[in-house]
Amino acid sequence: MEMLIDFPGGARVDAHFHGMTLKTDQPAPAGANSAPAPFDTFLASIGTCAGIYVLGFCQSRNLSVEGIRIRQGIDYDRMSGMVTKITLDIEVPPSFPEKYYPALVRAADQCKVKKHLEHPPAFDVKTVVVATAKA
Repeated sequence: MEMLIDFPGGARVDAHFHGMTLKTDQPAPAGANSAPAPFDTFLASIGTCAGIYVLGFCQSRNLSVEGIRIRQGIDYDRMSGMVTKITLDIEVPPSFPEKYYPALVRAADQCKVKKHLEHPPAFDVKTVVVATAKA
């Protein structure tokens, strides 16, 4: 998979992949606050990824997802600003069968974003000079 990242103006940085564009921006005053900040998008990917697995679990058992949501908590180290803990609480309505509570947690634990954080990839960042095409 390859993503193309470009700079459409201001503090915006967009990622293009699979025929889609993920737009990001920075909060004012650095940016126009026209889209989520890249780090916020990253954090949201954790909860939404877990949500895909919870949704799939429920759909495979014909369980209603009405009233189900995931509340994501994020703790930061005040000195470094780094995230120290992420909590995912799967909130279910009283009518949701209790026997599936542990299975919901196991489903959410399958999140690929979470697994990549637990076993991070290597990074290779470099500058590559490309010739511009002449019209």
